[in-house]
Amino acid sequence: MGKKLKILIADDQTIVREGLRSLLSDSDDLEVVGLAEDGIKAISSVGKYQPDLILLDLSMPKLDGISVISEIKKQFPEVKILVLTFHKSDEYILTAFNMGADGYCLKSDSHSELLIAIKKVFENKIYFSPAISDKVLVGYLEGSKKLKSETDWDSLTQREREVLKLVGEGYKSSEIADYLSISPKTVDKHRSNIMNKLDLHSASALTAYAIKKGLVTE
Repeated sequence: MGKKLKILIADDQTIVREGLRSLLSDSDDLEVVGLAEDGIKAISSVGKYQPDLILLDLSMPKLDGISVISEIKKQFPEVKILVLTFHKSDEYILTAFNMGADGYCLKSDSHSELLIAIKKVFENKIYFSPAISDKVLVGYLEGSKKLKSETDWDSLTQREREVLKLVGEGYKSSEIADYLSISPKTVDKHRSNIMNKLDLHSASALTAYAIKKGLVTE
């Protein structure tokens, strides 16, 4: 690859983070500079470790991977983002790329395939896992019709989805405000909007919906 590539691994599972660090450390071209176990730490770790590339899971506590992609691309547009996840539905794939992901790899892919993905992304090429390449092509050719269907979920803004995730994880308005750097009053306003849009009127109902949508990491 021409130079030693600095990598940050962001995944909520310790065994996955440590396993990836061990695998990637075997390569003379790669250096794992940091690990992050939740979305908020992933963003702060980019500023701390200044990686060239982040391996990013989409299902993480506090802030999901989609929001992390968006925020990192705003703050650190030069950092490459390779999604590494179990999710292979159209919604996850296309939304990740729309937010700015540079590549999409599945956890079911081989170690050698992951190294190929890292190399391609580092060379400024878009990478799709072989298991989803046909799905992505069809999705773009059809104009992402499935993603554009009008549903209650589609009506939520990205910030409202972030608040919903944190509500589903059991955080109070004051805690959510701290995590998202907004006021508690703004959090309550978002919560009210979410309830109205989804026609759900209790914290338990919001939690159940967040679990159904895969926002909450068990």
